[in-house]
Amino acid sequence: MVRIKRGNIARKRRKKVLKLAKGFKGAHSKLFRVANQQVMKALKYSYVGRKQKKRVFRRLWITRINAITRNRYNKPYNKFMHEIKKENIGLNRKILSGLAILDPVTFDKINCHLDSVFSSKICDNKQDKY
Repeated sequence: MVRIKRGNIARKRRKKVLKLAKGFKGAHSKLFRVANQQVMKALKYSYVGRKQKKRVFRRLWITRINAITRNRYNKPYNKFMHEIKKENIGLNRKILSGLAILDPVTFDKINCHLDSVFSSKICDNKQDKY
């Protein structure tokens, strides 16, 4: 049998894994075999977490828009979004949620526009509301 000399490559691979495991507790950051398992698991969780983050934020934005439209305008979320889509207003849920919290006057103007188009209501924009 011919001797295979690859100590350098193996050492680099182990160092790379142990570097990724830095900050893990106990043997999970010291021993290669355990650290390798934990790094693989952590990478898997981080991949899944990136997908879950998108879902969680979308739910948050929907909840915020729903709460604001129900409280201020007595209009449910689905009706509000239906009117937004019908009018081809190019604002997504993230932007609408941010507007509702940070700039309620602009959000009121959007709702006034939707009311004037869909229910022939004329609404007055009161600036002293907020």
